[in-house]
Amino acid sequence: MTENSQPLEGTPLIAPSSTDHPLYDQVVEACRTVYDPEIPVNIYELGLIYTIDIDAENAVDIKMSLTAPGCPVAGEMPGWVADAVEPLPGVKQVNVELVWEPPWGMDMMSDEARLELGFM
Repeated sequence: MTENSQPLEGTPLIAPSSTDHPLYDQVVEACRTVYDPEIPVNIYELGLIYTIDIDAENAVDIKMSLTAPGCPVAGEMPGWVADAVEPLPGVKQVNVELVWEPPWGMDMMSDEARLELGFM
């Protein structure tokens, strides 16, 4: 994609995850063990994990965001996610990419996260 090109209309801002892959649920559970140190809710429920893509060789590609670009642990959190997912049996390799589009918003949180943080 060139700098000036726009995604095709109707293209989702967040790519779909490999929800039918046998490792998907285990990867989600591993992501649920990672917490933003300033927020008492795991990053999956916060909606920071955008895409979990698992290929036929069990290589896991995760796209995630942060609540804010200036997050003090921005440089560390992708490593925490990789460290949580890599030991899973069957996982070949893990790549965690930090993305800023679309920007994270409170509407991406699960109901559990909203309840825990007092927004419901």
